Amino acid sequence: MGMIGGGKGAFIGKVHHMAAILDNEIELVCGAFSSDPYVSKASGADYKLPDSRVYDSYVQMFEKELLLSQEDRMDFVTIVTPNYLHFHPAKLAMENGFHVVCDKPVTFDLKEALELAVIKERTGLIFALTHTYNGYPMIKEARHIIQLGKLGKLRKVIVEYTQGWLAELQEAKGNKQASWRTDPKKAGIACTMGDIGVHAFNL
Repeated sequence: MGMIGGGKGAFIGKVHHMAAILDNEIELVCGAFSSDPYVSKASGADYKLPDSRVYDSYVQMFEKELLLSQEDRMDFVTIVTPNYLHFHPAKLAMENGFHVVCDKPVTFDLKEALELAVIKERTGLIFALTHTYNGYPMIKEARHIIQLGKLGKLRKVIVEYTQGWLAELQEAKGNKQASWRTDPKKAGIACTMGDIGVHAFNL
């Protein structure tokens, strides 16, 4: 989040609040935390936000935040939703003058990503893409070791991302995380490669 230079941030989707405030560069001031207004309100209360700054939807959030003074409104929005729900909130945010920090992958497909690139250029706003593992101390240390040349010239890199939680049909048990991740209409044509493989590619 610090890449925006700090400021007052908002979240669309469920958030790991602790990770967001580790460097004391941002302050969470509002959010739309779920497609279910009741869940959004409950999450906002957990984050100690005033009820008036916890919104039923991201559309409502942009509308209401624009009514506030520049000094009081959010500076940027962080999008941490399933893959198919990245494009529209990011588009709407920038069209309303808000910077965007979006979790990987950037969008559901290339067409959406190219459209966001045009909007970003037109508005001059920041669009930052996050890959959560970059912040892990182990990854930072590995990067430092490589930069110092301690491993010599790297000629081959093998990356594995082993997970077992989808070995059983979790989506059949009503698991929301599994339901969208195993549905190409929601996870995108790359499915697991777009959701998990992108971490390996980024590293």
